[in-house]
Parts: sequence; C-alpha cells; structure tokens
Amino acid sequence: MSLRLLKSTATVGAMTLISRILGLARDIVIARFGAGAATDAFFVAFKIPNFLRRLFGEGAFSQAFVPVLAEYKAHHDHAEVRRLTDHVSAALGGILFLVTLIGVIAAPLLVYLFAPGFHTDPGKFQLTEYMLRITFPYILFISLTALAGGILNTYGRFSVPAITPVLLNLSLIGAAVWLAPHLAHPITALAWAVLAAGILQLAFQLPFLARLRLLPRPRFDWHDPGVRRILRLMGPALFGVSVTQVNLLVDTLIASFLASGSITWLYYSDRLMEFPVGVFGVALGTVILPHLSQRHAQADPESFRRSLDWGLRWVVLIAAPATVGLILLAGPLLTTMFQYHAFSPRDVVMSSRSLITFSMGITGFIMIKVLAPGFYARQDTATPVRIAAIAMAANIVFNLLLVVPLKHAGVALATSLAAYVNSGLLFRALRRSGVYRAERGWGRFTLQVGGACLAMGLVLGYGRGDLATWLAWGAAQRAAHLALWVTAAGATYVVVLAVLGMRPAHLLEAPAG
Repeated sequence: MSLRLLKSTATVGAMTLISRILGLARDIVIARFGAGAATDAFFVAFKIPNFLRRLFGEGAFSQAFVPVLAEYKAHHDHAEVRRLTDHVSAALGGILFLVTLIGVIAAPLLVYLFAPGFHTDPGKFQLTEYMLRITFPYILFISLTALAGGILNTYGRFSVPAITPVLLNLSLIGAAVWLAPHLAHPITALAWAVLAAGILQLAFQLPFLARLRLLPRPRFDWHDPGVRRILRLMGPALFGVSVTQVNLLVDTLIASFLASGSITWLYYSDRLMEFPVGVFGVALGTVILPHLSQRHAQADPESFRRSLDWGLRWVVLIAAPATVGLILLAGPLLTTMFQYHAFSPRDVVMSSRSLITFSMGITGFIMIKVLAPGFYARQDTATPVRIAAIAMAANIVFNLLLVVPLKHAGVALATSLAAYVNSGLLFRALRRSGVYRAERGWGRFTLQVGGACLAMGLVLGYGRGDLATWLAWGAAQRAAHLALWVTAAGATYVVVLAVLGMRPAHLLEAPAG
C-alpha cells in the first residue's frame, strides 16, 4: 500500500519538480522587471484569479469532487460515471462563466478590496485594474482543467495533471522575453500570458480524458444526486480547504499599505518557500486524497489510518530539512536566483527577511495538505471549515501584532503561525474522532530527523558565508557555490539519517500498532 502510494507520489513529484524548476526560471525572468509599482500591480492582478483557482479548482472543488467520483467508480458502471462528469462539467462551467463575467466587470472594486493601499497611487491602481480584466478569465479555464485533472487522478493518471502547469511557466517566460519589449507597458505581457496559459492547459488534458472515454459532454441537470452532493460538499469547502490562500490575500491587503515593493518581496520569498510545498506537499496531497477516498468507500478504516500515518512521516522527513535549508540559505538563494538587472541588493535583503519567516511554516503548510484530505475523503467538510475560521482569525490577529515591528516579514510570519494553528487543530480533531492514531516508532523517528537536521544546519552555517560576498560574486560563482552547499547539506542529511538507523524500508510501510 505505502509503496504504491510512494511511487505515485514520486511520479507526481517528479512532474511537479519539472514545473517548479521552470517556475523558478520564470521568476528569474520576471525579476528583470525589478520590484516596484508595476510588478506589485501584476502580482495582485495574478493573485486574485489564482486565489479563485484554488477555491474553484484544485481546492474546494477537487476536495468535493474526487471523493464522490471515487465512490461512483467503485460502485457504479462506466455509463454512470460518465453521466456524472457530464453534469458536473456543465454545472461548474456555468457557475464559473458567471463568476468570470462578474469579475471582469467588477475589476476596480476587486482591486480596491484586495489592495486598498493602491488607491493612493492612481497609475498603479489603473494598471492593476487593466491587467485584472485580462487575467480574470483564467479562473474559468484553469478550473475546468482541475476538473479534468481530478478525473485523471482518480483513474491513476497522475503525471498528466502534474506536468500541465509547465504550460503556464512557458507562457510567462515567452511573454516576458519576446512580447514585453513591444508593449507600451511591458508588464502587461505577463497578464496576456496568464490568459493564454489557461486555455492551453485545458486543451492539453482533453485528449487524455478522451482515452478514458470520459471527455465531458456538458449537460445541465441540477437535480443529479452526484452534482447536488458535490455542490453541498463544495460550499463549506470553499472556505475550509483554501484558508492558506485566504490568508495570503489578507497578507496582500495589508502589504498594499507598506512600502512600494513589499508585495513583490513577499511574492519572491513565497515562491521559494512554495518550492518544497509544491513539489512534495501538493504531490502527496494529490495522491493521498483519491487513495483515502477509495479506502473510505471500501470501509477500510485500518488502511485509512495507516495511510495518514505514512503521509505524516513523510511530511516531517521532507519539511524539516527544507525549513532549515531555506532559513540558512535565504540570502544566497535569492541572490543567485533573482539579483540581476533591476532586482537590487536591497530587494534581496528585504525578500530574505520574509523568506525566513515564511519558511518557518513549511511543516504546517504541508501537514494541511495531508490532514485535510482525512476529512474530505470521508465527505466531512464541516470540521475543516470550523478550523479554517479559527486559523483565519488567528492570521489577522498575528498580522496586527507583527506587521508594525517586522513590516512585510511580520506578514509572512503571521501566515506561518496561522498554518500551524490550522494543521494543529486538524490533527487534534482526527485524533479525537478516532480516525487517526499514531503508529509505533514516532519518538525514534523524530530524534533521527532532528539529529540529521542539526548536522545539516551546522554544515550550512559553516559554508554559507556572508551575504556581501554572494552579492559581489558573478552569476556562475554564485550558482557553483549554491550547488556545492546544497549538495553537501543534502548528503549530510541522508548520511546522518542512515547512521542513526533509518532505512528505506522504514519509510515504505508503517509498523503495525
């Protein structure tokens, strides 16, 4: 069971890694625009539809749709499954068309709501409004892409949805390099690239659905029992599963009142923090949801519990060293990746502050991606919603406490703390309900990971040097030294784990309780 899950996670992780590497290349190219009013405007114009993508796409919709689809797959014939996908695609497409229309018309209001600080700079506000009207239809196409991806994941075709985001990165890179120089406002090329990418990603997945004989033929039937269940589950999940994104929008709202460039600093630090979260956390969450849904449909609580335990061990194994590495290498990473052209040394320093505080929440962010499916696979959306409400309130309180003394770094720290509130309460609820019970060996496992992280931290602390040296080096020297110390740190972590007694077999199957 765990070996199969690990193989699926590795497949999704590998595809996602390719996308994330291209994502870093994309950010390196975009960093040439610097950190100022224009980039702040684009990141807000992109963040609003991207937030809705998490709600209607891989967030609430997928968490509601996949368990119901898995149940239909287990207990109904192919014709019934196809009928469900036909009706769901029509319902989702209809709702999203209305949302898109409203979003395009209400663009000025949305900018004012999500970035009220821009109102004091008319040029910045108008540029954001213009780009938001271009990017907003992205939500329609990318959410339908998530529908296609949910079907493919349920049928074990994990690699196709995982590689699809590559098209967004390629579109943005191409627009930044070739289209931007020909426009009066070069930054607007990125907005057009977002729209094009949404269309391309949907078109890419359709042939693979056709091979499964599940290419949707949208037909409206609001009385379909499956559609009604999905909509009922999706309602509260709109809030619950996307609390991290809601918190990031709260961060954007608050950062809009800070110094110009704050939103851009937060964006680049968030992107580096999202690398391990995206490559591993998203992969693990993508694989574990359909697996848990199938175990629940088959009434196998023991396998359900062991799968959760397996997932949590991998969270600790990956998140702990990622946290240490990003905190200690914040400055060198940002310098090597982005400190070229208009992205200044000051931008590196400011971005590194928020990267450090964002990195403190990596374990919490990834745990949510494992623990939330423990509820949604059982079609329980009420509990995560209550917990998400608490976490959101905590994020607002943390922001108010931290933004004055720490500025944009306080905004990032508030998000990290809120992630731990969310994941901690999810964990407690699963324990109290009896759905999850820890397997044997957690104490030893924690000591092994802690010891390996300590050794790795000592290596990085010795080798990273001071930021001024990195800033003085050229691109090749920066890249060589970064590769050297990342490799040394990774090797130290693996070797110390082995010395402390951890073996691959320990990570494939949780010991019997």
